[in-house]
Amino acid sequence: MGRWRGAVAGVVAAGAALGVAEVVAVPVGPRSAPLIAVGGVVVDAVPEPVKAAAIAAFGVHDKTALLVGTLVLLVLAAAGIGVLALRSLRYALAGVAGFAAAGVAAALTRPGATVLYALPTLVGALAAVGVAVLLLRPARVAVPAGPDPGWDVDLAPPAAFDRRRFLGLAGGAVAVAALAGAAGRWLGSQRAVEAARALVRLPRPAAPAAPLPAGAQLAVPGLSSFTTANRDFYRIDTALVVPQVDPGEWRLRVHGRVAKEFELTFAQLLERPMIERDITLACVSNEVGGDLIGTARWLGVRVADLLAEAGVDPAADQTVARAVDGWTCGTPTAVLRDGRDALLAVGMNGEPLPVEHGFPVRMVVPGLYGYVSACKWITELELTTFAAFDAYWVPRGWSALGPIKTQSRIDVPRDGARVPPGEAVIAGVAWAQHRGIDRVEVRVDDGPWQDAALAVEPTPDTWRQWSLRWTATPGSHTVTVRATDRTGATQTAAEADVVPDGATGHHRIRVDVR
Repeated sequence: MGRWRGAVAGVVAAGAALGVAEVVAVPVGPRSAPLIAVGGVVVDAVPEPVKAAAIAAFGVHDKTALLVGTLVLLVLAAAGIGVLALRSLRYALAGVAGFAAAGVAAALTRPGATVLYALPTLVGALAAVGVAVLLLRPARVAVPAGPDPGWDVDLAPPAAFDRRRFLGLAGGAVAVAALAGAAGRWLGSQRAVEAARALVRLPRPAAPAAPLPAGAQLAVPGLSSFTTANRDFYRIDTALVVPQVDPGEWRLRVHGRVAKEFELTFAQLLERPMIERDITLACVSNEVGGDLIGTARWLGVRVADLLAEAGVDPAADQTVARAVDGWTCGTPTAVLRDGRDALLAVGMNGEPLPVEHGFPVRMVVPGLYGYVSACKWITELELTTFAAFDAYWVPRGWSALGPIKTQSRIDVPRDGARVPPGEAVIAGVAWAQHRGIDRVEVRVDDGPWQDAALAVEPTPDTWRQWSLRWTATPGSHTVTVRATDRTGATQTAAEADVVPDGATGHHRIRVDVR
């Protein structure tokens, strides 16, 4: 049997394991599937520079890239095991056992895991063994008497190999594995929760947001819209599978260093006074000029009201939010109580939160990067101290606080664009959430800084559009932007990476005028 046949058998057996495991993971929980469990361990353990590089390279597709990379490594390893198994099925069994051990260990370390989390990997391993034996023993023959025939007695000799039968069995196994995997993903997908989401009727806000004022949206083609559509809103989190939270079963627990612990159901939360606000969220991994930022109209309950009801210990300087998948973020308690519109949000741009953005409930805090404030799929608020607890990202090298830095970006023209000579428009957005933007300046090449015209700012908690008319002259030009917030602080030109508390520097583009 040629090596390629062993490689094919190994890869097909691995595919069967993953497909069967996806089906078994449906009743157990999607995070128990071996690919997702191992991927979760990788996300938790990979060095921070690698994570930052992945987000910089792939943006909102970083998790897809991780899963694809994991699959590629699995395929290569499975192919190698399949080749070794041509000598003896013991190699195949040992390889499957090794992968099963890794999958079980990964699944059992996931937050909220039970002993049942081992089941998808174990059943998948049995499927892999069955497929491997089926493909590596395509025909049974009598073992000839006399000298060693030169092949493992568990396997058929080369002369007995039936190519057509092998390919038929392999193709059938691939089809069954693919169908099983697709069915498992479909059954475990957000379709069931989407049905529940479709039934949610958001209450009218007791304090609605003011209509977007005239002049907040500049009529410049290519400029980012003031309000970011839900489908276009960035998504950066650690969840390899989107948590599926039934609103009928959702609970929020407020506890820790409080006078009165309590729980809320989703229905009870909807009965509370709701406010509606336009708020811009930004990811700490957003590089200078990046697009990991967006503005939405959020509907929710003030976090400050919940904390007041609980009676916060004055020493509790940190409020830890926990997601259903165990992820945590720590927010300064003082920020949640300083009068800003920190929300437990249930609505986004006039509809219930999208599942991938935290349905049924998430936290939104203007002025802080998401990693210390924007907990999706939230289930707990624990009052504690920064000395007593480090949230998810802090031990991984990120700052415990995370106030958003004053930043600006050029949207028009795009970097590397070709611009005709004559009148042109340079435009973009600037932000300093909870402080507001007071001034935006643009410089062409080494010329003087020029004041850009500012769009109307509905609230200091949102970004602000700006534009500048420019007479473009032939040649290659560098365009730079900087912003000043209402505290009088101008964004620094000093360049810094996103770690530990957000990138700094001026956004620059090059354009070719001809």
